[in-house]
Amino acid sequence: MADKKERIRAKALDLGFSAVGFATAASDPTLAERLGVYLAEGRHGDMAWMEETAARRASPQALWPEARSVIALGTNYAPSGDALALTRHPERGNVSVYARNRDYHDTVKKRLKALGRWLATEYGCELKVFVDTAPVMEKPLAAAAGLGWQGKHTNLVSRRFGSWLFLSEIFTTLDLEPDPPERDHCGSCRACADACPTGALDGAGRIEPRRCISYLTIETKGGIDAELRPLMGNRVYGCDDCMAACPWNKFAPPTREPDFLPRVELTAPLLADLAALDDDGFREVFTASPVKRAGRDRFIAAVLIAMGNSGRHGFLEQINRFRDDASPLVRDMADWAASAIGGQGTGHL
Repeated sequence: MADKKERIRAKALDLGFSAVGFATAASDPTLAERLGVYLAEGRHGDMAWMEETAARRASPQALWPEARSVIALGTNYAPSGDALALTRHPERGNVSVYARNRDYHDTVKKRLKALGRWLATEYGCELKVFVDTAPVMEKPLAAAAGLGWQGKHTNLVSRRFGSWLFLSEIFTTLDLEPDPPERDHCGSCRACADACPTGALDGAGRIEPRRCISYLTIETKGGIDAELRPLMGNRVYGCDDCMAACPWNKFAPPTREPDFLPRVELTAPLLADLAALDDDGFREVFTASPVKRAGRDRFIAAVLIAMGNSGRHGFLEQINRFRDDASPLVRDMADWAASAIGGQGTGHL
């Protein structure tokens, strides 16, 4: 058994994964209960798919009854510098670290399939692979497999890679002995909660996604509450503040994966350039990028909020062009941005 696990671990690392662990596929009633409370409180907001897939999400065997073990995998995407550097430059747009290059789903899934083919050949097992696109409780599974623990920001924290791991899983019919789970090392630290711009974290491991900037710029289908807009700063897609604040990140080695290194045009994009993107331009710039998920309208709406938060009168002409946009969301955010600049303008770019 141990030899089998070590062979699988070695193969996964050879294929480019950064961390490998093993967990049982059996049900954990605690996870199902926590998920039920989360949904009952409506904290999933516009993410209706979470409620629709709750029964299958409750455990690996609820999704695939034949599963016996879960191989949990982490892929390092840690940045080489300060993840929040751009948030201090209001004339530029800050895109979350994970979305500054290619869509990680594509890169990780290729490796998963390669590992899956090897597993099937070596051990004749059945398996299914997942990269954040199926009803899988990936963070609790990764914690159960010893990759790390769920921090107070609700994301996985690794002693070796900090908060910067893409998670993926292989469900298999192989019976593999689970690894010991990693214990919680957050202690009394609440750096992540204190760093959250919108106060979405309570410091005890609970999140209110409807206040989270990642949710607001990626998931929500409607507008963004006026009270939250000034708190978003120049974050136009996602938010890294809570993860970047985690002290465990000081141990994280920067990723060497070319697909995860920032593209030049997303290293420090000017808000004026982002706002100039029409539909075709948006698709061209964000082809094979996670940002495409937001769609042009939601992305431009976030750019307009960032412009409004900049306080720079030089943006007004560009903002005003969007007040007749075909999208009601974009029009509303343009009106708000123009009003925000009028009340706090600095008179320069």
